Amino acid sequence: MNISGVTLKAALPLATAAAVCTVVVIGVMPDNDSPHPEPTAAGGQVPTAPPVQSTVENSDDPATWRLPIETYMPTPSATLAVAHVRGRLMDECMSKAGFDDWKPAPDLPDIDGRSFTDGRYGISDAEQVAKWGYHRDPVLMKAYNDAMLEGAVDESGAPDEQVRQCAEQADTGVTAAQTNPLIEQIDIEGYKASLDEPAVKDVFAKWSACMKAEGYTYATPPDAQEDPRYMHPENITAEEIATAKADLVCRDRHQVAETWFNTEVKLQREAITENQDPLNDIRTANQAQAAKATKLARSQ
Repeated sequence: MNISGVTLKAALPLATAAAVCTVVVIGVMPDNDSPHPEPTAAGGQVPTAPPVQSTVENSDDPATWRLPIETYMPTPSATLAVAHVRGRLMDECMSKAGFDDWKPAPDLPDIDGRSFTDGRYGISDAEQVAKWGYHRDPVLMKAYNDAMLEGAVDESGAPDEQVRQCAEQADTGVTAAQTNPLIEQIDIEGYKASLDEPAVKDVFAKWSACMKAEGYTYATPPDAQEDPRYMHPENITAEEIATAKADLVCRDRHQVAETWFNTEVKLQREAITENQDPLNDIRTANQAQAAKATKLARSQ
């Protein structure tokens, strides 16, 4: 396995956003026949020229792979800080309006994984696959659904207009953290384009042949993961687990995730180079918002 340094997570059922660790920097495009990654350089800081570098902490764990476009997204810690500050501002506003019982929706458990790339390329954890096949952790999913139900009920009696006004007032303190449309465009278009790249098509064909030898007929890994038989929210069958196990063996044998990641890195580098100035502006704005949220949090 050899991961290079050069989004649409939602496209896969197991696809999130969480903290990304400081990592090993890789600077070579892959030789897909190599059995193990061979990093060519190491660094402790995110590079200042993100189109040139992507990062990998653990070559066997896709959750530690960092795509170039992530440099221009709000960081998980900044997003959390903004959410907490906005929650405090909303609480203060609603209380002044006479709705002391108003409560913001609870934080939802992160069901997408540990990072932006966790699940982006499909299943990767043998232990989880052996338990749940293509499904997420049922306990985590229950916690998520329970939090969703709790957040859907407002017992304070506050009218929607009052909540809207307080949200607008919170915006004057710090606006909600969100991904810029240009970032989303690069992420989604790059992901879609990667599916048509020769390297990805070739590795999918190898994976398909491997699955065929195991008795399963699928053209691509997403086809297996999105098989309607395995899409029931709660029913995890022995057949699903067996299919997922074979799927993972074939993925690992032909380095599907590594090839796919390297291809996306290449495409994202090209898109970032074409949009470098506006992306730099977005990154600066994200940093300013994070600094403002941190300052407000310290004033509590």
